[in-house]
Amino acid sequence: MQFPDVNQKTFRDILSHRDNSAGAKLLRLLLRLVSWLYAAAVWTRNLMYDRGLLMSASAGIPVISVGNITTGGTGKTPLVIWLCRYLEQKNIKAAILTRGYKTEQGMMSDEPALLAKACPQTAVVVDPDRMAGAYKAFALHNAKTLVLDDGFQHRRLKRDLNILTLDATCPFGYGKVLPAGLLREPLSGVRRADIIVITRYDQVEPTAMQKLETTLAAMATGIPVVKATHKHTHAVASGAKTLPLAALQGKKAFVFCGIGNPEAFFEHVRQNGILIVGTHIFNDHHPFILDDIKMIIRQAKSCGAEIILCTQKDWVKSALLTPEDTDIPLAYLAMELEFVEGEDVLKKAIDAMLEEKLGM
Repeated sequence: MQFPDVNQKTFRDILSHRDNSAGAKLLRLLLRLVSWLYAAAVWTRNLMYDRGLLMSASAGIPVISVGNITTGGTGKTPLVIWLCRYLEQKNIKAAILTRGYKTEQGMMSDEPALLAKACPQTAVVVDPDRMAGAYKAFALHNAKTLVLDDGFQHRRLKRDLNILTLDATCPFGYGKVLPAGLLREPLSGVRRADIIVITRYDQVEPTAMQKLETTLAAMATGIPVVKATHKHTHAVASGAKTLPLAALQGKKAFVFCGIGNPEAFFEHVRQNGILIVGTHIFNDHHPFILDDIKMIIRQAKSCGAEIILCTQKDWVKSALLTPEDTDIPLAYLAMELEFVEGEDVLKKAIDAMLEEKLGM
């Protein structure tokens, strides 16, 4: 289900009740009515798969799905990268299947381009038809294992390991299904997961994490839970110039992004000791144009910024648009997944599945 693009911060303020104006209250009521219809449709579809009235098709090779139950950024892309690198270390030829959200026909942008750069030994197949993509991965790239990116709700392709990511800062999308909340389906869907990976573990208070774990223990009894954080390792500026994080501490930065959870990214920037003097939030998967970059540069100058920072996903789409004569450097913060607890559990689950399916 897709909805018209709206200002992302405004939308989250309405859904989270941070905006309690009369207009916001009325809009929440209308959205809830639509939400009930959408939730019923999704619940019925899931029930049909659960009862065998709709059938999942096998790709003929192992499929590992990484997905989320909410819309927006839960940090699944770093997990996909970690997973592909783990398969590379085991000398397993893998391919990533992605639908390429907001990707034009024949083009690779946004997350697919980021995945291709981060996992050079892994083929990235962009196709909204995941079954067709699976065939291409096997026939054209001789893939032995498929990694299904953003595949939790895609039930047509059978998977052998179902990994669900939950963002600790907003795990259940304000408790309501789209468009009244950020849930893609009713919370009962969590039980389909084989493993749950909680991301951004370090960005919530211990009491909030304990409450989340208690909820999951009751909601998804017996499903292993892994905890992870997102760690910035360095910055990369134009010309592939690497900047250590220590060199950015105390710097005045203008920060922009077009991701699902912008506040989480801003908090990461602050945790690195960087002073945020201005921000600009674009909608998730925003297709940057030259005017956007010129506007960002103007805003950065007006704030007295010494550097402009963005995510690597945004850099992929914006770096080539940056004018050469700008006197404020543009850089992205490189990020990787760091496990806090349960990495061995995740590896054992992957190894057991591969042993069963490939004899490895």
